[in-house]
Amino acid sequence: MCTDSSITDLVTRARNGDKQAWDALVERYGPLVWSICRRHQLTGAEASNVGATVWLQMADQLDHLPVPTALPGWLATAAVRECRRALRATHRLPSAGQLLDAETLPDDQAGVAEHELLVAEHELLVAEQHAALREAFARLSPSCQQLILLLTEDPPMTPAQISARLGIPVDSIGRTRSRCLDKLRRHSADAYHAHRAGALSTCRAPAVNSPARS
Repeated sequence: MCTDSSITDLVTRARNGDKQAWDALVERYGPLVWSICRRHQLTGAEASNVGATVWLQMADQLDHLPVPTALPGWLATAAVRECRRALRATHRLPSAGQLLDAETLPDDQAGVAEHELLVAEHELLVAEQHAALREAFARLSPSCQQLILLLTEDPPMTPAQISARLGIPVDSIGRTRSRCLDKLRRHSADAYHAHRAGALSTCRAPAVNSPARS
């Protein structure tokens, strides 16, 4: 689980060579890249290649992002672009190479471009919501974290079991649960708005070249 409270902090640390921050970014946004690969129906090998290319491009472009919060939008659009490149390489797409530029497409393909951007934005939204929830959970006190984890056990634990595990009265579990969930909602909303501050305004990524591979 990522424990950093801000994407700005992660990006700044990754720019400075912090491997833990880099790994946290890959862990946080890996599901976004993979979901885009699945939507484009890539094979496992193709998806792995796309993922590797996107992360290499991120390493090359991290210092050039206009703002750190632009990273998720950049990743979403870069992943779409690389997926379509992989499909064109196996003749599963028209070779025009312009499907993400609605202004230069025929009318029938312009709708495809708009759909691609809308779906990428939705996937970005879901990824940001998950990231915000992880951050919010990390900001809770250890006692709240433990209580929420016990309340989500499968099969469910009884109030008596939770009481014994945490050492709190049974009749206090409901009140404590409400306080912890209220904090989780507030922290999640704060983290989500911080994430989204700059992402959507830069959703269309600039064209980049992959860094040289050794």
